[in-house]
Amino acid sequence: MKHRTTKAVIPAAGLGTRFLPATKAMPKEMLPVVDKPAIQYVVEEAVNAGLTDVLMVTGRNKNALENHFDRVTELENTLEQKGDLSRLAKVNASTDLADMHYVRQGDPLGLGHAVLRARMHVGNEPFAVLLGDDIIDERDVLLSRMLEEQEKRDATVIALLEVDPDSIHLYGAAAIEATDDPDVVRVTGLVEKPSREDAPSNYAVIGRYVLKPEVFGILARTEPGKGGEIQLTDALQVMAASPEATGGVYGVVFRGRRYDTGDRLDYIKAIVQLAVDREDLGPQLRPWLRDFASHLD
Repeated sequence: MKHRTTKAVIPAAGLGTRFLPATKAMPKEMLPVVDKPAIQYVVEEAVNAGLTDVLMVTGRNKNALENHFDRVTELENTLEQKGDLSRLAKVNASTDLADMHYVRQGDPLGLGHAVLRARMHVGNEPFAVLLGDDIIDERDVLLSRMLEEQEKRDATVIALLEVDPDSIHLYGAAAIEATDDPDVVRVTGLVEKPSREDAPSNYAVIGRYVLKPEVFGILARTEPGKGGEIQLTDALQVMAASPEATGGVYGVVFRGRRYDTGDRLDYIKAIVQLAVDREDLGPQLRPWLRDFASHLD
């Protein structure tokens, strides 16, 4: 029996070591992208796609994540008394986004293990997984399309992005077959971070998944791989190889704007890209950027 997908799982237990010392006491997911923490963009994307039940898989020292999506009555009262209703609305927006839940990962055993920790909450229905390092521009459709394809095909659906073949070693690469839809492919296999020569294609897996609940049983049987971690890619490989039992795996090819906040340089680029398109910041930022760039060697 098919279920309408309402649940999103957001793994957020990583240490954020690439951003030390900024992440020594603050979760990397709370690093600001313009004026919102990165994690809020991800939750907003889930909500805009119709997912109202969000489970965040966290770790130690991640209390700031729960606090951000909770009420702050002292701040709210202060803003209300000052008549600062614009900022009050922004504060309340994060509180009222979704029905938020939290579970700790415990042992840092990889993305597959983090997804497995959601088993009791998700139950026997399809669900979305959104990784916080990837921010998808709200003007571009991805997750909604993936949810539609999952329901139509009764299969697991992953997001794919065509990348420069010289960069494929940074991603999981998908072996694919065409379907009757140019934006949808059937995934026949997955290779984690292959060399350019060994990559089955230049279609890279990015951080959006709509998974069938069968993935939990497969993850529970998956042995730790590289680095002693349970890899979600290994479970997806099993599902792709057994479409009769699992419905198989399909990929939605994304051709829109994606911002990578997991790398320091790309994080800076993401802030600039998003800021220049803002009505309140862009008109002043764009001419400053042009002038600044004109003086670079």
